Amino acid sequence: MATQDAQIASRLGENLAAVRDRVAAAAALAGLRQPPRIVGVTKYVEPAVARLLVHAGLQELGESRPQELWRKAEALRDLPVSWHLIGHLQRNKVRRTLPLVACIHSADSLRLLEEISREAAAQDRTAQVLLEVNVSGDATKTGLPPDAVEPLLPAAAQLPRLSIIGLMTMASLEGSPDRTRREFAGLRELRDRLAVNCPPNVSLNEMSMGMSGDYEIAIEEGATIVRIGSALFEGIS
Repeated sequence: MATQDAQIASRLGENLAAVRDRVAAAAALAGLRQPPRIVGVTKYVEPAVARLLVHAGLQELGESRPQELWRKAEALRDLPVSWHLIGHLQRNKVRRTLPLVACIHSADSLRLLEEISREAAAQDRTAQVLLEVNVSGDATKTGLPPDAVEPLLPAAAQLPRLSIIGLMTMASLEGSPDRTRREFAGLRELRDRLAVNCPPNVSLNEMSMGMSGDYEIAIEEGATIVRIGSALFEGIS
């Protein structure tokens, strides 16, 4: 390994250990039985750095853009990476994306769910998806309005080869910690309310929320998956 790569690998290992420690501490504070899973968001780094992160011990990686996920999945195809699509997915990109991902975090319409179901059946696979919920009400964000989730579930539950496993949200970019907490709590409260009468074939066990700036708050509010980018790559140019 070249000297520069060795330095980057060392820093990645330190950053990952620090993030894991903070995740574990937040989970303990919240009384969780186990800490949430960490998805390393690699959208601002090149495949070579993402490769070093996998070698450092993080095998779940996430990308916001399907095209970038395709590129990095190809570059890292020799590694045991579980890819997550965490950004918006257009229906015309489902076919190429689906074979590469362990989970789609950003399902935000019945039409998209129907397309994922069709492609999953055609590819003889089952697609795991999270429903993206726009808890903040920010018009610039994608996601279902909170009051649209419950009406969607019965139809979604009937779609073959589709497994809805939970909900996802993003907090307001300019929100205060108190506002961020209210938004994450809003997703948890929605999940808890819907889980009481959840249709068969739908599970709401997973909650994907929290990024580098707010993941500890998300964990305290019940996140089971956190999406961490900049905190993992701090100090790496």
